[in-house]
Amino acid sequence: MNKEKEKLFSDFSPVSSEDWKNKIIEELKGADYDKKMIWRTQEGFQVNPFYRKEDLPEECDKAQPGVFPYTRGNKACNCWLIRQDIKVAEAAEANEKAKRLIAEGVDSIAFGIKGKQVNPEFIPALLDGIDAESVELNFNVCVGKVVEFTQLLAEYYRQRGFDPEKARGSIGYDPIGKEMLSGKVNDSYTEVIKALIAATAAMPKFRCIAVNSGKLNNAGAYITQELGCALAWGNEYLHAATEAGIPVDVVAKNIKFNMGISSNFFMEIAKFRAARTLWAKIVEQYEPQCKCACKMIIHAETSEFNLTLFDSYVNMLRTQTEAMSAAIAGVESITVTPYDTAYESPTDFAVRIAKNQQLILKHESHLDKVADPAGGSYYVESLTASIAAEAWKQFLAIEEEGGFHKAVKEGRIQQAVEDSGNNRRAALAKRKEILLGTNQYPNFGELSEGRRPASKGCNCGCHCDGAKETGGRTLAIKRLAEEFEQLRLSTEESGRRPKAFMLTIGNLAMRQARAQFSCNFLATAGYEVIDNLGFATVEDGVKAALAAKADIVVICSSDDEYAEYAIPAFQAIGDKAIFIVAGAPACTEELQKAGIVNFINVRSNVLETLKALNAKLGI
Repeated sequence: MNKEKEKLFSDFSPVSSEDWKNKIIEELKGADYDKKMIWRTQEGFQVNPFYRKEDLPEECDKAQPGVFPYTRGNKACNCWLIRQDIKVAEAAEANEKAKRLIAEGVDSIAFGIKGKQVNPEFIPALLDGIDAESVELNFNVCVGKVVEFTQLLAEYYRQRGFDPEKARGSIGYDPIGKEMLSGKVNDSYTEVIKALIAATAAMPKFRCIAVNSGKLNNAGAYITQELGCALAWGNEYLHAATEAGIPVDVVAKNIKFNMGISSNFFMEIAKFRAARTLWAKIVEQYEPQCKCACKMIIHAETSEFNLTLFDSYVNMLRTQTEAMSAAIAGVESITVTPYDTAYESPTDFAVRIAKNQQLILKHESHLDKVADPAGGSYYVESLTASIAAEAWKQFLAIEEEGGFHKAVKEGRIQQAVEDSGNNRRAALAKRKEILLGTNQYPNFGELSEGRRPASKGCNCGCHCDGAKETGGRTLAIKRLAEEFEQLRLSTEESGRRPKAFMLTIGNLAMRQARAQFSCNFLATAGYEVIDNLGFATVEDGVKAALAAKADIVVICSSDDEYAEYAIPAFQAIGDKAIFIVAGAPACTEELQKAGIVNFINVRSNVLETLKALNAKLGI
């Protein structure tokens, strides 16, 4: 630091954390500091309103990119691969699509392959004209056909003369993940892992064991829950394979983590940093010959859990911030889920947009130029430590109860994630969690235009050899918005669009605020909302509402004025429309005695209230 800067800092007296806190308390004017300023996250820990240098974890000063335990990344740069996924219906068609994507800037392709497609002619047709040395190739194949496919692929690479040191990619063998989706137990996966490692032995940059914790993300898992499970999941494969006699260095270098990304921007950055740290320490306990075996290779996929059918272009905003989190955190590759995935097989336009989202981050925002740009941030470093601590607790709990596979067999993982998803849906219903365009600020005039939620299910086209039917619990993958979407679709399919009329009267500021709140509230069910500037008398408002043939009339005024206006308005409306009071006034009990039963306010369960209104409307 030069002398001028030293003088500048010496002109100001130091300010302690206590001073900052006292200043905040002063500004709160009597409000409770802990309740107002401490964020109690869903992840199991608290977040403070500000952080300072003394909050940094001790190990932060020692961490460097590319150095064990790899908190700051596996390499000294922040480059990542732009990946697009292709479900293969026909080899030649998928080949053309892949070559077009590669020409447009994609440098990683993941093929989804059905078991019945695996034969000696399939791979040459699928990969014709694709240089396996310049693009990463990933293959998700049915677990029952994965060994046969991998052997055919290795032979194809050998025949084509690809340099094994340059051929990068993965085989997504994840029998436990498959078990969670199908309920079919597979206890013989260790032998398959042996065969896959043998088949890819000549390709050191090819990984054949997958941990697909992105499935948990898509089912609604919390960030620390996904990470704790991912660690136990990877450790399950690591332990099983080393017990079978495969060296730990070999096994660890064959595991690839495919993780989800939620829209919690800073916490997702911290999650990936914490993930690398914890995995490195787990692998270290197996005493590998080289520390490089401790590197966690992560492919990140933007979440499907928060995608929506209505106002679907907003999905682009969600996936963009998610992709930014993963890029800043230093993952190896990213897939941006096309914005229309929730309701159709992605169109070419949606796929192009998804690809361009990453091209912008890399070539225009230059997020690949600085390794771990979040490193040293008091907030992000503290989040990293908090997420690591909470995820480690969950990892240890799973291990102490017999390991990840046992927990999956018994349905404990599936149940825990389902509970998390249900908790988040309950929070959405009460607007404690916001999904723009779904439970807040919906597009008032939007119709579905035939869009319906896309179906999910196994697409492997085989009987999953080695698995046995057990009727075990399956992972419930359900998007966050689905119940709200069904509500709105029910309204649309009823053939009528109920009108909700805002009877605005009295205090200008309060009537406008409550009218805006009520319009957003009722439009989430697909109702037509009619706002108004204000009426001089109750009689004028009721007359206008009846003239508009309103199905619902919402009186919007101030708490004090409801005692004067609400009951006369209710009596004048009678049974001609459903009458609602916007707010929770002190005179609520008096209004209820007069027969008013419908109130909407910030404490209302939006979903249940709208379901009840639909029932009253005969929808």
